[in-house]
Amino acid sequence: MRWEVVGLVLGWTIGLVAIPLAIVTLYSAYAEGVEASARTFLPPLILSLVVGYLMVTNFGSSDASSRVRDREAFASVALGWIPVVIVGSLPFWLGGMFHGPFDGFWFPDSDSTLSDIMYGLLHSWFESMSGFTTTGASLIDPATSPVCQNLGPDHDCVGSQRKSLILWRSLSQWIGGMGVIMLGLLIFSRALGGGMALARAELTGPSVSNLGMTLESTARKLWGIYVGLTIIQAVLLFQFTKMGLFDSVNYALTTMPSGGFGTSDGGIMEFDDYLIESIIMIFMLLTCINFSLLYFAFSGRSNEIWKDEELRTYLLIVLIAWVAMAVNIYRSESLGYGIIESIRHSIFQAISITSTGYSSANFANWPVFSQFVLLLLMIIGASAGSTGGGLKVLRIRIAFELAKREVMKIIQPRKVVAIRFNQSVVDEERVWIILGMVSSWMVLVTASMLTISFLEPDLTMTDVLSVSISLLGNTGPALGDFGPAGASAAWASLSTPSLMASTILMWLGRLELLTVLVLLHPRTWESD
Repeated sequence: MRWEVVGLVLGWTIGLVAIPLAIVTLYSAYAEGVEASARTFLPPLILSLVVGYLMVTNFGSSDASSRVRDREAFASVALGWIPVVIVGSLPFWLGGMFHGPFDGFWFPDSDSTLSDIMYGLLHSWFESMSGFTTTGASLIDPATSPVCQNLGPDHDCVGSQRKSLILWRSLSQWIGGMGVIMLGLLIFSRALGGGMALARAELTGPSVSNLGMTLESTARKLWGIYVGLTIIQAVLLFQFTKMGLFDSVNYALTTMPSGGFGTSDGGIMEFDDYLIESIIMIFMLLTCINFSLLYFAFSGRSNEIWKDEELRTYLLIVLIAWVAMAVNIYRSESLGYGIIESIRHSIFQAISITSTGYSSANFANWPVFSQFVLLLLMIIGASAGSTGGGLKVLRIRIAFELAKREVMKIIQPRKVVAIRFNQSVVDEERVWIILGMVSSWMVLVTASMLTISFLEPDLTMTDVLSVSISLLGNTGPALGDFGPAGASAAWASLSTPSLMASTILMWLGRLELLTVLVLLHPRTWESD
């Protein structure tokens, strides 16, 4: 392991966080005053600039050609999220969203203790990790946020937060959706060198080499699509719905990364508007598609899109789930949904649960069958190379083909059956890597359930199972008490060890296990 290489990549990554921080700092200074902006955003902005500069200066003196190999790439990507999340948590801690060292400034009558301030740091870490990993689970609740403690139980806790902090919260998801490293490759690829290894570590789906002649052009095209779709969604929401400009921008920032943070406690449910849901649903569906296919669509090669077996499989899964849930909730007398409501909410949730985790209705009250379907969709997730979560359709499809082949071998031992995907034979090594990832995911879900159920003995089986899958799939909402209504209170009630374990699971889910498993191998850390 060449630590000078890892240090250089981490230095660029930490320094990169200064760009969105500077944007929010200026917004806060304009909207909330210079002093509020300086107390909240200036310390993390200076920290990211200084630490990034020192690390790049210290580790960037050696030859930059072909400097990043696979080992350094996986270590850099896995470790790079930790300082980014730390820097990202500071505005929440310093700005009064959770208890922090400036409570006396934000709340003159505050009597916060050292214990409150340390818990505030933990809550800020959780919120930041949930943001950058695009999980969307939130701790903003009267039990944790001093802003809401004296406002009454029915008051909108998220909506009462400072707008600059809500914007930073949304931006953290937007940056995390495409990946901090991929943004760095766009800006600093020439300085880093060997960036294809970093891209493979960051984007664990398909190869990124098909979109451009160089890594820089590939990153530019991916980010161009990402930025363009974000702007289009914000404009559509602002121009054609009852959403204001601030809400439109924030929901666009959290839809494209499949994030799910909202600007109020009720989220999408608060608007109760089919037009808003329809626009968001279209963009959620786009986030679940391999970004390579989106590039083909924008470059006039749309005929290649429908040849993709993963896309066809994903759309078929969503269609079946939509119809099944619509029939099920329509037949439920306790819900009292009409046929239109059943169709509207079931299709929104079928797409959302593999993407953002937004909720148009409280699906925790739906019949068991529909909740089970949603749980399966959380596990399956979206397409590889998308910003959606879950195991990914590609992996599950190939694992299914492998199981089918083994059955055929029993029936016809001499028959040679190759696994094909998109009319090409899948390399055996790749097949077993995918099977290993699926197996590792199942083992980790089991270990997560055991850990959370041990730490939180009062949680139900539904809570433990759905929370474990939600965290590893970076989905956000779960079932039971952790459903759309009251999820923040449920997260806020967890113990310190449970919150720390939850942040680790989010991190593992965002890295899709492969990067972390590489780090666990002793040879990764061997000296050259």
